[in-house]
Amino acid sequence: MASPSSSLPLAVIGAGITGLTAAWHLQRAGRPVVVFEAAPGPGGVVASIHDGEWLWESGPNTMLEGTAEVAAFIDAVGLGSRRIYAGDQAKNRYIVRDGRLVAMPTSPVGFVTTPMFSLGAKLGLLGEPWRPRAPADAEESVADFVVRRLGREFLDYAVNPFVGGVYAGDPRRLSVRHGFPKLFNLEQEHGSLIRGALKRRNTSGGPKGRIFSFPDGLVELPRALAASLGPAVRFGTRVSTIRHADGAWEIRSAGDATARAERFAGVLCALPADALAKVRFENVPGAERLPELAEIEHPAVTSVFTGHRRADVAHPLDGFGLLMPEVERRRVLGVLFSSSLFPGRAPAGHVALTTFVGGVRAPQLALLDDEAILRLVREELSALLGVRGEPAFVHLQRWPRAIPQYTLGYGRFKKIFADVEAGSPGLRFGGNARDGISLANCIESGRRLALAATGGGS
Repeated sequence: MASPSSSLPLAVIGAGITGLTAAWHLQRAGRPVVVFEAAPGPGGVVASIHDGEWLWESGPNTMLEGTAEVAAFIDAVGLGSRRIYAGDQAKNRYIVRDGRLVAMPTSPVGFVTTPMFSLGAKLGLLGEPWRPRAPADAEESVADFVVRRLGREFLDYAVNPFVGGVYAGDPRRLSVRHGFPKLFNLEQEHGSLIRGALKRRNTSGGPKGRIFSFPDGLVELPRALAASLGPAVRFGTRVSTIRHADGAWEIRSAGDATARAERFAGVLCALPADALAKVRFENVPGAERLPELAEIEHPAVTSVFTGHRRADVAHPLDGFGLLMPEVERRRVLGVLFSSSLFPGRAPAGHVALTTFVGGVRAPQLALLDDEAILRLVREELSALLGVRGEPAFVHLQRWPRAIPQYTLGYGRFKKIFADVEAGSPGLRFGGNARDGISLANCIESGRRLALAATGGGS
């Protein structure tokens, strides 16, 4: 991205993980930067909250150290020694089948013996490497892709609950190309998911997908990034207009009862889709289509954090949590065993659970009043985990528009981003509506934005 004047700073819009990561990389590269954030603090949806000895996450609960780049970034930010990994007590991932919790297999022997899949489904998997790949330009749902390659049972009891847990979504509506590009690319590059996964396993280096957090929760990451940026981050400052004129970018913003217009060499937008759709762009070709981003589906999700006396929970909670297949027809998407994942989430003698309600399956349940949601959660936890008695602690977090859904036809939204960028060098877009919904995706999105701003990539 060419700067019209070396004296002008770059602007980053949004102090979530994507925007803060981009600004951090720019600062490290010696580029002056200003970050605009409407909220009073950093992190966007990432928020970790203490109440006495209870600690819960109101947004994402864990982070995946799936690449060497993510691991190196955490170290460089100064949080390497603060990283805590999920312990052995969280090794199991449970799926509910026929009303019972079944641990997902973690080895070939475990797969052969697991009651999660029928013998027919297991034998059918042997044919996967010889099934033809889809045309490269095909637009296929996750459900159709999985049934074609693995069979209906793997959709119902592996992929459907996983999609419900990650996206709060429906695999029949999500695009495999846009929502799960790694799966799409495995088939395109290797002709088989099994063959491709084996080749990647044999050649990959770095971390092996370990789950981690920090002692004070995931909020430590945005706080550390914001602290390193110092006064470059302007909290409580909302951007209303972005205008391209005379080879530079003018940003009009308001905060603390003041309004100002400033010029920048370039603009990196890291806003959620809804917020970006409300920003006014002037003299930016194609920007008249950006309001269409408000059409991206974001289902309602409510997370319910409950604390219980250990003696009141029958299940050993020896795992990450449980995911709920839609075919089981229950009223929750899943439950995290929060106090099994990381220490410091509950007082001694107690355990903490985080239950997710709503999503694309049943958004109306996420909108129930507090009393009704708590009653629903208590009934489900009783049936699934043998929880009895009143919870010792409760916190509800509502997200009326939670996670962007990369549905069939999502390429239309990605094309809007790309077309606006192509017509206005100096303007770039990133974030969970563009580059993926995980925290690791957002870190990579921020790095990509910074590279583009410094001429190191697109």
